[in-house]
Amino acid sequence: MAMRPLRRADHGSWRRLNRPRHRHLRNEPTPPWQTPTRPSACAARHWGNDTVRLDRTCLPADFAHGAFAARVMTAEGPCVIGIIGGAAFDMTPRVGTMAHWMEAVSPAACIRTRGVPMALDLDALFANSAHDARDPAKPWLLAPIDLQAVKAAGVTYVRSMLERVIEERCRGDASRAEAVRAEVRAIIGDDLANLVPGSAEAMKVKAALVEKGWWSQYLEVGIGADAEIFTKCPPMAAVGTGAKVGVHPKSEWSNPEPEAVMVVNSRGTIQGATLGNDVNLRDVEGRSALLLGRAKDNNASAALGPMIRLFDDGFSLEDVRHAEITLTISGRDGFALEERGAVGAISRDPTEIVGQMIGAHHQYPDGAVLYLGTPFSPSKDRGAAGMGFTHREGDVVRVASPRLGALVNEVDRTDECPPWVFGTGALFASLTRRGLPRP
Repeated sequence: MAMRPLRRADHGSWRRLNRPRHRHLRNEPTPPWQTPTRPSACAARHWGNDTVRLDRTCLPADFAHGAFAARVMTAEGPCVIGIIGGAAFDMTPRVGTMAHWMEAVSPAACIRTRGVPMALDLDALFANSAHDARDPAKPWLLAPIDLQAVKAAGVTYVRSMLERVIEERCRGDASRAEAVRAEVRAIIGDDLANLVPGSAEAMKVKAALVEKGWWSQYLEVGIGADAEIFTKCPPMAAVGTGAKVGVHPKSEWSNPEPEAVMVVNSRGTIQGATLGNDVNLRDVEGRSALLLGRAKDNNASAALGPMIRLFDDGFSLEDVRHAEITLTISGRDGFALEERGAVGAISRDPTEIVGQMIGAHHQYPDGAVLYLGTPFSPSKDRGAAGMGFTHREGDVVRVASPRLGALVNEVDRTDECPPWVFGTGALFASLTRRGLPRP
């Protein structure tokens, strides 16, 4: 049975963000983040049949010591918010858009100097971000980007590369996955993890696989010189934490892809990181790589959040390289899955992939975000043995990492997810109506 569609609201009331307020978050006499805790499974779960609840365990464990960038929908329109040391600042009057803010030399450093102090109830903000518990008169979290291009890298981990090879050999037939998986591993193994893509050693492996008749287009981009980089969705189309994510109803083999996501400005500088769920239709992509756009870019198929963690003295790209991502899935049918993978197991360094995305040959004047690829694809059987994993309506998907927080979404059909209606034109109309940004 299809769930009721998420309510899209652009009315109601909330206190104006562009007037000065005290620096402390209201209703927080003893902030829970003073005792950091690892994000836990209680951050999102089913309550009854169709309700997802979010709470502050979706925040990074060391939230009080970091600098963050968020986008919040209010009654007046989208606002860009900076949070540093637990204090919130409205950046909208000075920067207007997240893309413009990321052009600063140090976005974290300008939060206090350019932002307007404001009150922000984080408990209420997260609670109201759950799509089916939302009060349209109160603020909620959006995807933390706006004008940036949304790009994604594929086949950047050995585990995900082998799964792509399996999809290709199965021709989209999930029932063959386990048998093909065993056959692929028997021939290729897991020793590709130490290969440097494009190296002489990698080319020797390629030659051996071609001779055995097992060469694949996915192995080409996995260990070849050129990374796979594609457009995940148009700017402004990504959804944030608490929203529904969409799976096309024609797909019978779909999965989440939990990923670290780089936030890059127009100069190619990585300014921070967030979490992403690159929802994928495995059977569609498995039928033909030419169907990648149909498999990847659908309504509500790109999720980002909960916030951007900005690079500063306490958090850098090196911390992303050492991060671990945990994926949990809970279904209405009682299905439960938890897997984790290391970002550092990636076959190409994030700087190399970003360098292939943007540079002398390809520019992004409003910046871009780049999904780095998934360390793993869930393969636990859901139903008959050997059938592997596929999404079902109502699945709650949680992508988490201790220093980036947790991105939580519920799965629904793409035609039951709210249609994308707020684009670039709507954003600039809203800013113009409010007289923002100001000189």
